[in-house]
Amino acid sequence: MTMIQNQPIRLQSADVYRGFVMLLMMAEILQFHKVAEALPENKFWQFLAFNQDHVEWIGCSLHDLIQPSFSFLVGLVLPYSILNRKVKGEGFGKMIGHTAWRSLMLIFLGIFLRSQGERMTYFTFEDTLSQIGLGYTFLFVLGFQSFRIQLSAFILLIFGYWIAFILYPLPPTDFNYETVKVAKDWEHIESGFVAHWNKNSNLAWAFDTWFLNLFPRENPFVANGGGYATLSFIPTLATMILGLFAGNILISEKSNTHKLKHFLIVGIAGLIIGLVLNYCRICPNVKRIWTPTWVIFSGGWCFLLMAFFYYVIDIQQKQKWGHWLMIIGVNSIAAYIFAHTIDSYISKSLHIHLGENYDTIFGIPYRTLVHGGFVLFFEWLILNWMYKKKIFIRI
Repeated sequence: MTMIQNQPIRLQSADVYRGFVMLLMMAEILQFHKVAEALPENKFWQFLAFNQDHVEWIGCSLHDLIQPSFSFLVGLVLPYSILNRKVKGEGFGKMIGHTAWRSLMLIFLGIFLRSQGERMTYFTFEDTLSQIGLGYTFLFVLGFQSFRIQLSAFILLIFGYWIAFILYPLPPTDFNYETVKVAKDWEHIESGFVAHWNKNSNLAWAFDTWFLNLFPRENPFVANGGGYATLSFIPTLATMILGLFAGNILISEKSNTHKLKHFLIVGIAGLIIGLVLNYCRICPNVKRIWTPTWVIFSGGWCFLLMAFFYYVIDIQQKQKWGHWLMIIGVNSIAAYIFAHTIDSYISKSLHIHLGENYDTIFGIPYRTLVHGGFVLFFEWLILNWMYKKKIFIRI
């Protein structure tokens, strides 16, 4: 990110990276797993299906990198946002007021989207937008601090979160996991030290059994079937701080080559440290509860992915290559809402106007690809129209 006449230029690679991430999320409608089920001997579709879903517990797929990438990018663009608002003459008081409002809007938008199809408001805070909203104001304040304070906050968050899980008692040997929505013989139930992070028997789960039951609910909260938890916003904030580090590098006056090398070094180091922490059983690499190891490991991938997009888009100046992704990235909130709302409307409309079996043109195994591809195409057309009309949904 550079400055011309005191006006910051938008970092296009960040928009393209964000567009890529949002596309991965929207592309769930392609349902690769159904193609893989129809073609069980085809390794190619098995590979794609694996990477279009979250791993059950420990590990990582491409799909698991969507949320950390989105969170990382929130931190990455923050230095640009602060700089831009300073140029416009905004004071800290006005900025922090807007930030607090934005945080609340993100939290409630996440609740609203998770409540779709429910009989009453479904109060839950594990949605990506809610998780970002819960930590965003803290991140904004850190954006005005020195690197030393930012680094200290990062270390405190991940180390403190690790200690907190260790201090919470292990489940008893006769703990009935079926009562907390975990299969009796689930293969991912660990023993020993790493059992502190077992699904729905850990600190974050215990917190939610108290916190979420403070809100009106159809039924008392017992456990989240996927193991997701409200307290994950704390390590998610650490992921956003990693993005803040990246943003500070980008607005520095160092050369593009130096910035790229820095990203590559940090990215590779993150992967190595994350793998070591996981395999040495110091802390498992679990995205669903956002363990400290996951912060470091997924953060490494975020730095490497950003390095790729920064090299192609901003250093090699191949903006045309990523323009179609940028259209999604600059309207990421709209894309996120589309994926949770109008995709079903478009889906039904296609069957109404093209016929129930229009998507079997290439054979039954590929019908979700045809149908999902049409839905994605129409959603992109709407986003493209919004881009041309300069309509951007921002909070």
